[in-house]
Amino acid sequence: MTDNKNIPGTQLISGEQSQRIFEGLNRGMSRRDALRMLGLAGIAAAGAGSLFGPAGQVLAAGASEGSVKGKRGGRIKVASATSSTADTLDPAKGSNYTDYCRHNMFYNGLTSLDEQLAPSMALAESFDTSDALTWNIKLRKDVVFHDGKPLTSADVVYSLTRHKLPQVGSKALSIAQQFEEVKASGPHEVLVRLVSPNADLPAILGTTHFLIVRDGASDFATANGTGPFTCAEFQPGVRSIAKRNDNYWKAGLPYLDEIEFFSIPDESARISALLAGDVDLINPVSPRSVSRLKSNSNVNLMESLTGGYTNLVMRDELGPVQNPDFVLAMKYLLDRKQINRVAFRGYGAIANDQPIAASNRYFAADIPQRDFDLDKAKFHFKKSGMTGRALPLVASEAATGSQDIAQLLQLSGQQIGLKLDIKRVPADGYWSNHWMKHPLGFGSVNARPTADLMFSLFYQSTATMNESGWNNPRFDELLLAARGETDDAKRKQMYGEMQMLVHEHCGVGIPQFSSSLDGHNAKLKGLAPHPLGGLMGYMFAENVWLDA
Repeated sequence: MTDNKNIPGTQLISGEQSQRIFEGLNRGMSRRDALRMLGLAGIAAAGAGSLFGPAGQVLAAGASEGSVKGKRGGRIKVASATSSTADTLDPAKGSNYTDYCRHNMFYNGLTSLDEQLAPSMALAESFDTSDALTWNIKLRKDVVFHDGKPLTSADVVYSLTRHKLPQVGSKALSIAQQFEEVKASGPHEVLVRLVSPNADLPAILGTTHFLIVRDGASDFATANGTGPFTCAEFQPGVRSIAKRNDNYWKAGLPYLDEIEFFSIPDESARISALLAGDVDLINPVSPRSVSRLKSNSNVNLMESLTGGYTNLVMRDELGPVQNPDFVLAMKYLLDRKQINRVAFRGYGAIANDQPIAASNRYFAADIPQRDFDLDKAKFHFKKSGMTGRALPLVASEAATGSQDIAQLLQLSGQQIGLKLDIKRVPADGYWSNHWMKHPLGFGSVNARPTADLMFSLFYQSTATMNESGWNNPRFDELLLAARGETDDAKRKQMYGEMQMLVHEHCGVGIPQFSSSLDGHNAKLKGLAPHPLGGLMGYMFAENVWLDA
């Protein structure tokens, strides 16, 4: 039976709530709103087209005492789709959404990304800058770590600078290289000077890799953070148990006493566990499974419209897919409409082989849509000189929809003389054992709050998570220039050229932007869509409660 997002009776919390997040981006947006989306609310624009002007306080408001609205108490079980022995409690090393969820249980950032992807204050009370190059950050004075030690500027300095240490192996190294200097300017004040201006810094510091750890922390067998829960147990690849932090700095939060978090890699088993009441919250729910849940009054579904995607990865350094004609042939073989219909049941939006979604204010609408075209695919495939070769294509449930995409590619490839041998591998351990380790495989990239962050993490030549191993000097040049460009029209033009470069030359095929579906016990309250992805953008822990 084919599931469809419009099936009557489906208990779906509409993604329209999430869509409203993006509506302003597709209309004529005020300068103030534009600044907000860049993480610069509170800075007055100097003139038309300017991102920021005179010195001012950035995002001084919005910080946060928790708004108590739920019931306190109770224990829930949460099941994700992926786990491995490489699971980590080190925010710098997080590489998938299960890591991100755990990290948000135990740690806080200087800022937090709200439902509009704008940063609001968290451990920081304010950001001040006059030029987006030098930033003065004031910290809250009422925050303690789980071990009882107070938060100081030394903790922030260490947390930001450790990303550059080779022994850390930070996934955000390419971002941290923007930090020229990070130093304490007082017990609760930090000065950050960048290599070059970056108006997006407050948003960047709201992402999980930059959550704040204790000064000198190096042993992450457990977690010592400032977050809403303490770590009672952590077994990589098995489970974690989080218990309420009674000394949390947000008054009244969290609501729950305990969260057990683990993985059920098999989709059917994950759905069955939810239906049986063995777990209270799961992610992801495949669109194929909607029909199993729609008639159960004890279960709800929540859709979050995101800029995340499952992508075909052609790893340059592993050849023979480094051939540019082969790359183009594979992109023309992606039947995007069919992928959206078959693999995702209509949940999501058609993409165009570049990672900036139409909801982003810097989306380049003028890039011609690449359509499914067997003739062009055949032309480029023949030109690549790879006719007659059989190539393995690695897919896994861990990369949502990748097995369906692989099958569709296999069928299309047969029509042009390309033989793809699909290798299905388990979700468990996929990200540590297979991702970026084969010539042809799949990634699953979560949404990021800014265009700069998406490009810096996954497309900059030096990025740890540069999936295709792509190296384009012009792209790197534009990336650096766009960060410090204060003329918004020029910045948009730069991001447009970068999207075109990825679209035309990068070894990544992006067929669609996905929606994230969560399934949950109807008694679990407080969940809301978030454009970063499922499980409330990985921040569900401190926001949900049981209405038992």
